[in-house]
Amino acid sequence: MANQSGLVEFELVGFPGVPQTFHMLLSFAIFIICNITLITNGTVIVLVIIKEKLHQPMYILIGNLAFSDFLFDTTTLPKMMAKYWSNDGKISFIACFFQSYFVHWLGGIDAFILLLMSFDRYVAICQPLRYSSTVTTKHTVIACVSFWIIAAFLTLDTILIFTHPFCGFRVLGFFCNSSTVLRLACGNVNSTRETVLIRGLVVLFGTLAFIVLSYLIILLSVISSSRGGSWRKAFYTCTTHLLVIAIFYVPRVFIYIANYAQLALTPDLNVFLIVLHSYLPPLANPVIYCLRTEDVRKAISSLFNGNVKLKKVT
Repeated sequence: MANQSGLVEFELVGFPGVPQTFHMLLSFAIFIICNITLITNGTVIVLVIIKEKLHQPMYILIGNLAFSDFLFDTTTLPKMMAKYWSNDGKISFIACFFQSYFVHWLGGIDAFILLLMSFDRYVAICQPLRYSSTVTTKHTVIACVSFWIIAAFLTLDTILIFTHPFCGFRVLGFFCNSSTVLRLACGNVNSTRETVLIRGLVVLFGTLAFIVLSYLIILLSVISSSRGGSWRKAFYTCTTHLLVIAIFYVPRVFIYIANYAQLALTPDLNVFLIVLHSYLPPLANPVIYCLRTEDVRKAISSLFNGNVKLKKVT
């Protein structure tokens, strides 16, 4: 990496089919999306930290998911705004490496947090009497910290990609990620491609299998139950959670299968799928997981009312 870091520079093209005249409109749209995502997820993080009532397992998981989404947008969107705002799409070798590492690290974190959330819902709905002893705040914090560390180690295979020489047109899509960067490498990259794909498939399909199984058991329990309101509420909650999970997983599964089968996706389709699974969940997660929750709405209201009273006093 040291031999190449000063020699290689990549070019981010964003949406390849968009004419130059629409670049200012795109930069404004990205700016709006970035601010909405950062504000909403930042609010969730602050509420989970400062509100003692939200120091519960499910909200700790939501806070970790919001923090991961916050970091992801901070890592990728500013450079893309610069691309469309000032036509500065160049990214250095080192910056591309760190962006690629964070993209895959945070993607793994999201998958692990969604797995923990599915386990939380499974115990809460299917085994409610065991919930308080099985899913504790301490256990949840330990699990979250462990998965952050595990995901960081699993993503170290990103280093292998950047040990290869790069030649020809060094053009990337919306941001640096392993699959697009690896296509630009010279020489035999089959072993590296297999290593990255195996890691990605294990994390992706391993967590997905557990999540699908958990929610399948939950939905079967809800449907077969003769109880009323609370179970209907649980069913509605699970279906909305599954919507976010589908947005996160379906495009990723399609991209990994296409890469494994070495299918040639058009640049527009590839960028669309990446943007879909990367930026739609961070926009939807605060609404699905937080703003629909009564405790969070009360926390936001109390925070806002507290600020208003403080301003009146001062």
